[in-house]
Amino acid sequence: MPPWPGGPCPACGEDMPERMIHCANCRTLLNTDLEPDSVEIPEFVPLQEIDNLPELPIRGFYVVCPQCSRELRVNRKFANKQVTCKHCSGGFLLEFGDGKIEKVGVYLYCPHCAERLRMSCKYVGVKVACKACSGKLTAVE
Repeated sequence: MPPWPGGPCPACGEDMPERMIHCANCRTLLNTDLEPDSVEIPEFVPLQEIDNLPELPIRGFYVVCPQCSRELRVNRKFANKQVTCKHCSGGFLLEFGDGKIEKVGVYLYCPHCAERLRMSCKYVGVKVACKACSGKLTAVE
């Protein structure tokens, strides 16, 4: 059958313009040659470039000093060790489990352009893009 020629819908009588597939009012199929299941949905195949994202370890943390409340960038190797604030010279133990130290974010280096990337903790384990080169990566702890 050719495309819908236009005219009243056979189900509800609403006037429909030509070349419509479904009635805008009642959603009845206007072309009788078409069937609701005549369209085959292809199998989902993930793209290789999306599937093979590099998983990078976090290089360090952004934390708030418990004494002066200023933000510090601390390398991951100092986790669970005594560190000193560069602003107030106050010392504290860099442990995140007790809730005394506030982790503001994390940082790592992009494998595509070597730019240092700062990200919120909520993006750890999530596929993200570098703001400098748009390269895709995943940060892992």
